[in-house]
Amino acid sequence: MTGTEPIRVLVADDQPLLRASFASLIDSAPDLHVVGEAANGHAAVDNARSTGADVVLMDIRMPGLDGLAATRRITTDADLAHVRILILTTFEIDEYVFEALRNGASGFLGKSAEPAALLDAIRVVHGGDALLTPAATRSLISRYLARPDHGLDATPARLGCLTDRERDILALVATGLSNDDIAGHLTLSPHTVKTHINRTMAKVGAHDRAQLVVIAYETGLVRPPSP
Repeated sequence: MTGTEPIRVLVADDQPLLRASFASLIDSAPDLHVVGEAANGHAAVDNARSTGADVVLMDIRMPGLDGLAATRRITTDADLAHVRILILTTFEIDEYVFEALRNGASGFLGKSAEPAALLDAIRVVHGGDALLTPAATRSLISRYLARPDHGLDATPARLGCLTDRERDILALVATGLSNDDIAGHLTLSPHTVKTHINRTMAKVGAHDRAQLVVIAYETGLVRPPSP
């Protein structure tokens, strides 16, 4: 993709009116282009592959294959490694959104968001340099992991492959800091920070920055705030 080509977006939602509304809004932006629509998870996976989409707007609740399973299939497919998933949610159910992030989604946004916020969210997720709405994501993860029944198995050994610097940067990523912020905090260049983050993702098997945040919490590197 060159700098002049629009971001290719796939809209996956089981409600035709919502799909049409999202598609119309997205196509109104000169740097975005809807390349397909899907009414269920199976179609989302197939269309992500056939349309060459860069970003998938993914509803969670869809018939047949839901958005969580579809997200997992897309993010674990080596041929779709470039695809970013933006979860659209009507229901603020922590487990669902958290599970989507664990499965490789790059961020989430409520369907009640302002139109400009949705367009910006697509651009942010596609860019991959910052986790969408980091404060909201950290709050969601903190609340979920603070529950005694969250069912996650903390595995600190997973971080054993990281250098001290990579662990430090991972902890700062989990707080929602941008690469520039981390660079300033550690007196490094943004390029060096980005290199460390890319190496960390490769070592721990993270699809993108959102999964790094999840891993930082799961392994106990970052702790949820006390109630």
